[in-house]
Amino acid sequence: MTADEQKRATGEAAAALVEDGMVVGLGTGSTAAWFVKALAARKLDIRGVPTSVATAELAASLGMRLTSLDEVSSIDLTVDGADEIGPGLSLIKGGGAALLREKLVWEASRRCVCIADAGKVVRTLGAFALPIEVVAFAHKTTALRISDALADCDIGVRPRLRLKDGAPVATDGGNLIYDAACGAIPDPARLAEALKGVTGVVDHGLFLDLADEALIGRETGVERLVP
Repeated sequence: MTADEQKRATGEAAAALVEDGMVVGLGTGSTAAWFVKALAARKLDIRGVPTSVATAELAASLGMRLTSLDEVSSIDLTVDGADEIGPGLSLIKGGGAALLREKLVWEASRRCVCIADAGKVVRTLGAFALPIEVVAFAHKTTALRISDALADCDIGVRPRLRLKDGAPVATDGGNLIYDAACGAIPDPARLAEALKGVTGVVDHGLFLDLADEALIGRETGVERLVP
């Protein structure tokens, strides 16, 4: 299967996990979109909690009933993609600039399933630049503090403001994204803690100890991984 076919296969496999009456977290990105489409085709009696405006628009266009995290006590199952999947199902997410909303939904979920093509599985996190969401006010000063936090974790890179068509990329919450091209992250837990301690940082794309399983699309079919 091609990478896109692998994404579609994992989305369809994840949709088969959903049961009537569930509250389901709907991830963001190209792989998660396959899940949303496959889930809508099943026409179950469910409520979806989208992690981005883009996902909400897709789900609504397919006739899915939506709700918000403020309107439900918890989420039964969240399915979402990842930019990298490392040892123990440690993840880097945020390539789609929805990492804060995604993490809020993940942390409110009883079960989280990551779906991805085989190319996302790595031995060490960090080849994909780590997204870091910051408040727009004084963001350049925040970036300097992020550089210090990275250096304290033995990562000697400077984060770069994410741009599109020459303008800063804004999240659905109005924040900005800095990307840190770490190359390798030797201690993800240490870096996660360091970044959360930086004033101005809203959150980061390290999703640690959150995924209960992963469905990986390979040439031979879908493989299930657990921590």
